[in-house]
Amino acid sequence: MRTLERPEIRQTGLMGQSWSIARRNFLHIRRMPEMLLDVTIQPVMFVLLFAFVFGSSIAVDTPAGYRAWLLPGIMAQTVAFASFIVAVGLTADLEKGIVDRMRSLPINSSAVLVGRSISSLAHSSIGLVVMSLTGLLIGWRIHTGVPEAVLGYLLLLGWGFAMIWVGIWVGSAMRSVEAVNGVMFATMFPITFLANTFAPTDQMPTALRFIAEWNPISSLTQAVRVLWGNDQPLAPGAAFPMHHPIPFTIGWILLITAVVAPLAIRTFRRRTAA
Repeated sequence: MRTLERPEIRQTGLMGQSWSIARRNFLHIRRMPEMLLDVTIQPVMFVLLFAFVFGSSIAVDTPAGYRAWLLPGIMAQTVAFASFIVAVGLTADLEKGIVDRMRSLPINSSAVLVGRSISSLAHSSIGLVVMSLTGLLIGWRIHTGVPEAVLGYLLLLGWGFAMIWVGIWVGSAMRSVEAVNGVMFATMFPITFLANTFAPTDQMPTALRFIAEWNPISSLTQAVRVLWGNDQPLAPGAAFPMHHPIPFTIGWILLITAVVAPLAIRTFRRRTAA
């Protein structure tokens, strides 16, 4: 916290102060590297388990097979879990009084949230790098050009940014880490599994298929598969978002951020003003 009290930091703008808050979170991770397990060990376990345990039972019509088809789904799930991480971290800081100490300093009050967003996005980026390296080892490749590859990663990071605001909202609203765990498990796991992340939707019952194909996680996953050349031909009757996954994903990112970010800021201010 001394860094924030230096005169040169005190005189910087919002981004400089936010970076100081983010740096505090990075230092916390460096001292407790086990905080990276969720973006290192866990994604690798998911990739290996689904690729080798379930891969032989799930057929997809792609040249590279199920493993290449699976990886964008695992990545979409991991960035969606960014909301989980930021919610737990923010609630813990609120419980311990760390946020109150930050707000007592001569800094912009929004720097606390922006700094948390920066560190959480960097946290998710580590997971994408780890999964990309794991994917290369099991046969995943990007079969399109550099612009499509970059756009795919940008969509994943954009979705992670939108999910961070969901996490800030939940973390500001819940009074304990245990409550955050309960809420996030009850919402994020169904959302990420009731989609096309791990299995094609065409064999699902009609009602579940409709929900899965309109699930924004499915749009994100399908968009990344299309951009990287890992998709398979759509089955007859596929929902409209599956035919236009890229604009739908961009629309979902903008909509979630526009709706949830103001709610998160308002809830955080109410919580810290109490």
